[in-house]
Order: sequence, then structure tokens, then C-alpha cells
Amino acid sequence: MAGSASAGQGEQLSSIDLEKYSKYSRPGPRYTSYPTALEFNDNFTYERYVQYLGEGKGKLSLYVHLPFCRSACYFCGCNVVFTSKEERLSRYVKYLKKEIDLLAAHLDTSREVVQFHFGGGTPTFYGAEELDEIITHIKAAFPNWSKEGEISCEIDPRFFNEAQMAVLSQHGFNRISFGVQDFDPKVQQEIHRIQPYDLTKAAVSLARRYGIKSINTDLIYGLPCQTFESFQKTLELAFSLVPDRLAVFNYAHVPWLKKTMRKFDETTLPGPDVKLKILRYTIDFFDQNGYKMIGMDHFAKPEDELFGAIEKGELHRNFQGYTTKGGANLIGIGLTSIGEGEGYYAQNSKDMDRYEADLDAGRLPFERGVELSSDDKVRKAVIMELMANFSVDMKRIEKEYGIVFATYFADAIEALREFESADLVTIADQKISAGPTGTLLIRNIAMLFDAYMDKYQESKKSFSKTV
Repeated sequence: MAGSASAGQGEQLSSIDLEKYSKYSRPGPRYTSYPTALEFNDNFTYERYVQYLGEGKGKLSLYVHLPFCRSACYFCGCNVVFTSKEERLSRYVKYLKKEIDLLAAHLDTSREVVQFHFGGGTPTFYGAEELDEIITHIKAAFPNWSKEGEISCEIDPRFFNEAQMAVLSQHGFNRISFGVQDFDPKVQQEIHRIQPYDLTKAAVSLARRYGIKSINTDLIYGLPCQTFESFQKTLELAFSLVPDRLAVFNYAHVPWLKKTMRKFDETTLPGPDVKLKILRYTIDFFDQNGYKMIGMDHFAKPEDELFGAIEKGELHRNFQGYTTKGGANLIGIGLTSIGEGEGYYAQNSKDMDRYEADLDAGRLPFERGVELSSDDKVRKAVIMELMANFSVDMKRIEKEYGIVFATYFADAIEALREFESADLVTIADQKISAGPTGTLLIRNIAMLFDAYMDKYQESKKSFSKTV
């Protein structure tokens, strides 16, 4: 891992070769899943999904999607519903509770819940009473919550008050992620998200007063009207909030998928040279200020539990980002939510009318998914280990899946030779490991093990660029 002792390579952030990095820019998945959502289909049936739920064992991770926002942030790639009507929010709570009850009828609810996450949309668009209603209902349906569980919520500081924080605290929430993106007023105007620094500072202070010990802030580089100098100021202001973790994402400009992105004047988007300059400065800035880099886009203090997981090779990646709570079955609840089991991915309906109709009929709002083949499973293991820990233990994969790694992945290893020659990866002692620059290109490296990439090349607008 770049710039941290956890990488075990003794190399410094200054060794990252951004010129070498930039030449590899191409469209590619972010690998929150493998296979990617493009492979979700109708062949994975409702009956098979329900069977998987009933047969599931072990720990649970629960994700609840609260999709509503008052207005659009033009950069956003999330599945959201824009509304100002309170009755729509209340109606959705009623259907969430129906879905939770149906899930409880299909799976063993005594299984331990080790992770819970509210995502959006804007979860805190809901008032304190309705947040309490949702959480209370979930806890009644799934009563076995780990004392060491990760319980988190995404928060827009523009919609956050003490009553909401009190409810989250009462229910044991221990992680908060604040959306910031950029503090520059001109950028905020362009992305349609006016959020003064003082407002964000007050929200972070409120969370601290209620004992939240793990606070994350999200930033994005590559937004319209951003400059190197303006983002320097954003980084300094973000650092002044003393977050425990930061995510600094490369803006994914996909206007063919998200209509709001078409509102941008593309000539105002910073060019590749500016983005690379921003990236280099961001890495150095946080390294000099006591944060270390995790993967493509995350930074944390060295005492963070994520680093202990990296040391043991136990960091995991899923739809909720990097986590130490791997191995749990992810149950997606709410409109568009995605669940993940040992042999499948399953996604709920994206259409609210269908979502409600399914639940009214006593049916889970499942729409599509994918059942993993044996080849999918072994490739998923390799890709997810690369994405999370930036290395893969070939011997472990051989033992777990009964393959000869060099034979099974002969094409991928041959393609890796270019990266090896460029000092981006090492292949030694039955282990593939990314170097500092290689960790920034981990998507490119993982793509070599993706059996579906040839198909994706037919459509250059499947994914955002890796750089």
C-alpha cells in the first residue's frame, strides 16, 4: 500500500511515478463487486434468491438505502429520488418495514449483525423520529448485534441536527461519513451543492460531542472549475476538521449514464495534468500530516483498524467501501439496494412503483442479480484481494479453489509482465504485489483477471476512466 508501513515494501510516496501512472488511463470497473453490475441478469431467479437467503449462515451486514434528496448534486452517480414531499418519505418507511419483515421470514434472524450502514440519497433528509422508527424496526427483526459492530451513516451536513444525532447515538452508531466534495464556493455553485465550511465544521463538532470516534469526510477531485490552488485550500480546510479517515475520489464523469452530469460545461473540468498534480499533492499533504494511504482513494490515521487488517491481509472491499468486517452476507434493503452472498449478488427494483407493488403482493422487491459460476468465484477472490490488500497469495488461492494458479491465469500473468517490467508489480514467492504506483493502478491490474473485459471493450462507455 502506497506510503505506509503496511505495504511492507519500505517505499515512500515520493517514489510514485505519476507520468508512468497517467499512461494507463482507460475505462474500467471500480470492483465493488465481481462480476460487476453489468452482468446482473434475469437468469438469476427470485426463487433461487430466496433459497440462498434461507440457506445462508454466519454473520450479517445490513445496508439500508434511503434514496431521497431535496435537489440534485450534479456530480452524483448514486441512485436517488428528488422530492420535497414529506408524505413520500413517510410512505417509503412503511414499505421499508414491510421489506424488513419479509426478509425476516426468509432468513435466520438470529445471525450476528456485524455491520450496518445507512446510505443514500440523503439519510438525514429524514427527521429524528422516522430514523428512530426505521432503526427500531430493524433491531426488532434482527436482534443479535455485535458489540464490536460497525454501525454507520452517510450524512449531508446541510440536513443534520442534534435530534438526529441523538437518535443515532442512542442506537449505537459509531461511524459517520460527511459528504463535503469541495469547499470552494465557485465549485460548489457549479456542482449545485452550496455547503459553507462553517456548516460542515458545526456538523463534525456535533458528532464529536456525541462521542463518535470514527469520522470520515468525502472529497472529490476533477470537478468543474477546480484548480490545483483551490483544491489545496479544500485539503487544508478538510484537515482542520481532524477526521479519522478521508476518501478523496477521482470524479467519474459519465454523462451518458447520469443526466445531471450533462449540465457541466466540460471545458471547465480540470485536465489530466491538473488532476495528476492534485493527486500528487493530496498524497504528499496527508502523508506529511499524519495520514496514510489506503488503496486508490482512502486515507486514515495509522492507528485506524484498517491498517491492522492490511497487515494481516484481512482488509475487505464491498459496496460499502473498505471494511474489516469481511465474510458477512450483505443484505440490501430498500430501493435499488444490492445484496451479496457467497454465491450471488441480488439487486432490488430501481422503480418505486414496482418496489411497492412487489411488497404489497408479499414478495421481496428483487429485480435482478447474478449467480456466480465456479470461475466467477475464483476470479472474485483474486480481484477482491488485489483491490483490498494490493497483493494476492497465489498459494492460498490454489489451496482454496483447487487450481494451479500459473496455469489457470496464464493469460493474466503474461499481461502482468508489462506491469512487472515497469516496476508496478512484483511476482515473487508465489505472491503478486503492487508497488506504490501500482496501488494507484490497482483497477488496471485487477482488470487483467476479469473474464468479462473483452466483452466490455465493445462499449467504451461502460465505465469511468481509471485515471
